[in-house]
Amino acid sequence: MGEEAKMRTCLLDLPWEDVLVPHILCHLPLQHLVSLQRIGPSVPKEAFCSMLKDNKVLHSLSLQSCSDWVTDKELLPVIGQNQHLQRVDMSGCVWLTRHSLVAVSLSCMHLQHLGLAHCEWVDSLSLRSLADHCGGLQSIDLTACRQLKDDAICYLAKKCLKLRSLSLAVNANVTDESVEEVAKNCRGLEQLDLTGCLRVRNQSIRTLAEYCPKLQGLKVNHCHNVTESSLDPLRKRNVVIDVEPPLQRALVLLQDVLGFAPFINLQI
Repeated sequence: MGEEAKMRTCLLDLPWEDVLVPHILCHLPLQHLVSLQRIGPSVPKEAFCSMLKDNKVLHSLSLQSCSDWVTDKELLPVIGQNQHLQRVDMSGCVWLTRHSLVAVSLSCMHLQHLGLAHCEWVDSLSLRSLADHCGGLQSIDLTACRQLKDDAICYLAKKCLKLRSLSLAVNANVTDESVEEVAKNCRGLEQLDLTGCLRVRNQSIRTLAEYCPKLQGLKVNHCHNVTESSLDPLRKRNVVIDVEPPLQRALVLLQDVLGFAPFINLQI
């Protein structure tokens, strides 16, 4: 354990009600409170929430360190009094409900970055509310938000035209319809994660190549209906793709079998 971690652990040994909360924690910036919360479960939920409750100048809020206990009851007051939030990460917060996302959409008009990975409570209604009120959104992570279907994602794409980064990974409901709508409306898209979207096909990848000239990265691992015929034009534009081209995959397999990489002259 490093010296800084030792000092923090010693700090947490002090009495909470008599010393830490009234005399120390109230003077710490939020990022230090988050660091304390990550040390371990010894940080009481009540103390952490009391610090957030009185903070009205937040621009960034990450709830990953308290994702196993935070509920709407703790979060809604924080969202209501911090209307300048630009970045909110609720990824993995399994005890929240759609009410928290609706609250974010209604209160945080300047929101630019939103993390909702593995939040299976996100539904079409709450995502539409977000799209209606947070048109300046630049990135959103909807990984494993399995309630969402094409209609909600298409609605988001039509409203949030400034999207630069989007993850729809691990969602069997996502089809070419969603990807094509994103491509046609979000022309500045730079990063798209479709990992495990089994219903996405070559058609939408070609549309993506046509409409998104700024695309830098594309993840299509486990998208079994996406083939090299649609990926090759993107590779030629130096888009970083998370699956290797067929020849390279074949060479890796040969190396595994033979124990060395065979030399192949590709020059014509």
